Amino acid sequence: YKKIINIWGSDHHGYLPRVKAAMDALGEDTNKFSVVFMQFANLIRGGKKVSMSTRGGDFISLHELVEEVGSEAARFFYINRKANQHLDFDLDLAKEESKDNPLYYIQYAHARICSVFEKLHKDKRSYDESLALNSLEFLEGEKEVKIQKLLAQFPDVVSKAADNYEPHLLCYYLRNLAGTFHSYYNSERIIVDNEKELQAKLFMLSAIRQVIFNGLDLLSISSPESM
Repeated sequence: YKKIINIWGSDHHGYLPRVKAAMDALGEDTNKFSVVFMQFANLIRGGKKVSMSTRGGDFISLHELVEEVGSEAARFFYINRKANQHLDFDLDLAKEESKDNPLYYIQYAHARICSVFEKLHKDKRSYDESLALNSLEFLEGEKEVKIQKLLAQFPDVVSKAADNYEPHLLCYYLRNLAGTFHSYYNSERIIVDNEKELQAKLFMLSAIRQVIFNGLDLLSISSPESM
């Protein structure tokens, strides 16, 4: 292998020099070996910390957590913070369908855009990308430019997250993009009578939908078309 990454609890920090010394003694290249140290997680239910004790055999397993909140919510909430930060995993929030639940908020943005194209189809209108590309002057407003700048950041966010082993950066980015889209959607009329303006807006919404899909796919999380 060219690179191996271990995920260890923060209380195992002292093992790193020992493992590297063993690798060195075996003639292995220690530069191929990286460790990400994770802080502990607290489970919160009903606003209170869930009491657990591994010594007493009183704990909630990852399997039980997934059973309660779902695998995608469990995955997202665990990586939605820096590795060196403690995690308060709110079980109620992970199941909540509101803007306070970051995963729901992101997935809902994707579903909301899909609903726009569905409504367009029901109105017997269609998306014309060639016309959209010739109508980009309708995307020069402050809100539209803000969204375009966010979309342009996506490749750099993915590279930085991968290079630094910081997947939370992708979570933060998707939440920001979803929030910016929701704000735009709530304040702007999307399906307008002016055909050129409509196509330009659909072009931008199509780009937002694709970036959200790509970002969630990198995290092995689905992008529902309806919610």
